[in-house]
Amino acid sequence: MNIYQAKYKNLETLVPLFDAYRVFYKQESNLDDANTFLKELLKKEKSVIYIATINNKTVGFTQLYPLFSSVSMKPMYLLNDLYVDSNYRNKGIGEALINKAKQLCKDENQKGLAIQTAFDNPAQHLYERLGFVKDTDLQFFWKC
Repeated sequence: MNIYQAKYKNLETLVPLFDAYRVFYKQESNLDDANTFLKELLKKEKSVIYIATINNKTVGFTQLYPLFSSVSMKPMYLLNDLYVDSNYRNKGIGEALINKAKQLCKDENQKGLAIQTAFDNPAQHLYERLGFVKDTDLQFFWKC
């Protein structure tokens, strides 16, 4: 397995996996919009995306968005997206991607790494096993 930071040149192999991730979350498949969305993020470096490959096949990715903590006055990342192709699950790929994200936080002296996920996401046991603690603070969300 190889894990590396995605660049603009990786768009072609990343888009189908990103689209599958969105379909997993009950969104309609839309490769064109996925391509446009990722192209913009990669071109303007608005997120950090790590890709996992096995035998030169892209099998998983994670996407991190920068955040800031006013209280600690430190930057942090939000791990918003984590996806592994269903044919490659339970092989340590998700764990390796998360560990890569954690290492980036350490290397950049970040406050930490937050994960946003669905309440029923079966990967929650993985997050807890890797040292993440469920935030019990009440959170609100306003949708436009």
